Order: sequence, then structure tokens, then C-alpha cells
Amino acid sequence: MNLAFISHPSCREHRMGAHHPECPERLYAIGDRLIASGMEMLVTHYDAPMASVEQLARVHDRAYIEHIFKSAPIAADALTWIDGGDTAMNQHSLDAALHAAGAAILGVDLVMGDKHHAAFCGVRPPGHHAGRCSGSGFCIFNNLAIGAAHALAEHGLERIVIVDFDVHHGDGTEDIFSGDERVLFCSSFQHPFYPGTGADSIAPNVVNLPLPRLTDGNAFRSAVKANWLPRIDAFAPQLIMISAGFDGHIEDDMAHFNLHTSDYAWITREIHQLAGKHCQERVVSCLEGGYMLSALGRCVSAHIDELIGHA
Repeated sequence: MNLAFISHPSCREHRMGAHHPECPERLYAIGDRLIASGMEMLVTHYDAPMASVEQLARVHDRAYIEHIFKSAPIAADALTWIDGGDTAMNQHSLDAALHAAGAAILGVDLVMGDKHHAAFCGVRPPGHHAGRCSGSGFCIFNNLAIGAAHALAEHGLERIVIVDFDVHHGDGTEDIFSGDERVLFCSSFQHPFYPGTGADSIAPNVVNLPLPRLTDGNAFRSAVKANWLPRIDAFAPQLIMISAGFDGHIEDDMAHFNLHTSDYAWITREIHQLAGKHCQERVVSCLEGGYMLSALGRCVSAHIDELIGHA
């Protein structure tokens, strides 16, 4: 089976200002690279549905959801900032955020229904900094967490692994699932760095890897092998979900890691192998960070290639 690639046109209309790094060009760069690499022929495209308020409310406080709906601007040139200056909404942002969350839900349904063994959600805004009661770090709703909550509620799963290899700590996802024994959350990130959380987490279902600036591929792989892979294997997940951030790439100036495309291919391969062992290769991946367009395109293409597999 090939891979499901889920997106929606509204995700290209969400804009947060002329020079904001979280820009629509990110999705165009991914699409161009899939064509150039030949990966385009190995995916099936789906339009993401809109998540419902009830689906959002499995992970977000209803007062926060209402705040986002009320904050959505109507005027074509208007921007509404929902945090201290990182995250804004234009007139298309609410639609984009609802479809981004809906993409994760559809991805879960597709892989649990055996139509595809893996799905990649090429959506924006990203999600992993959105917690129960707030959005930040370019994120409005926590797409992956909404998908995971859907898998727990509608598919009856009891063990889900969430792997977050974005260069920033997935503080929103940890806020939502900390202490939930049904979810094993593994996050690697530069520390100290934005958002400044994760290094002192104590929840038994959280395996954080705070790593110093200039972390290279060898150090990253060693940390993952020692800390993540044994825990994931022992947990025996029924589904693996990935917050796929590629902003730790050496060419990306949003942070200070020295990872290469091959490192992202490696971690994806390791995850895919564990998914093959425990859950019939079922993986749902959602785009998070990655802001150097050429590097982002290469990384996502390699990520998808490994999720498709080479058996």
C-alpha cells in the first residue's frame, strides 16, 4: 500500500505577515520536492475534512476553542495575534487550523481502516505548542493530539506512541497527555531554548531528550537509541504518531542543531521498523517545524520515503 498524503487548500491561505517564517511556501517546497524526487507517484492525495468542535474539545478547553473562533478576523487584510507576537490569524486561519486538525483525524481513520499503512499530514498551522488552554509558537490547535484523542475514543486504542523530533519541545502535547498512561510521549529538543520547558518533566509516560546546541547526528542517534527505542519497544504501541519537525537541520537558522537529512531518514526508519513489529506499520505523521525551504523539502521527501518502506 502507498502512503496517504493529506492536506487542504486552506492551509496555503493561512498567513501571519509578509516575513513570517511559518509561511505557505513551506507546503509548496514540499510539493515541489516530492515531484522532483519521484515520490509524488507513491502517495495518494486526500483533502482533509474540518475537525468538529467536539473533536477539538477532547484535548482543548472549550473556552479556548470559543476564543479562537471569536478571534478569527473577517477583513481580508486583518491579523489577530493570539499570543505574544509569534502566532497570528488572518481570515483563512480558522479554516486552515480546523482542516489541519481534521487531517490528523483522517490519517488515523485511514491507517486504522487498513486503507494505508501510513499517512503524512502536510498541513499548517502546526500544532505541538498548542496546549489545553492556549496556542503559541505558530500553533493554534494541536493537530496530532486531536488525532491521537480520536484514535483513543473512536478506535478503542489503549497504547499510542507520540514521537516529536522537532527542535523545540512539544510542550502543548505534553500538557495534554502528561500522566495519561495510554500515551507514551517522546520529545527531543534543543535546551535551553524556546519554549524553555521539558528538561524537568517527571510524568512516567514522558521521555524527553533535552539536548545542547550544536547537537549533531551521532549524538542525536545515540540519545534516541538509549532512551526512546527501548521504551517504545516495551510499550508495544498499537499506533505510532509523529510530530515531524525538521527545524533541527543544519541549514535551518531557526535553531542550532546540526542534523542532516540522513538523520531524519534514520529516525523515521527506526520508528517505521517498530511500527512494523508492533502495529502493522501504522504511522500517522504531522508536519511541525522546518523553515529553510530547500532543506524542508528534502527532509519531508526522505521521511515519506522511509514511511513507505522498501520491503
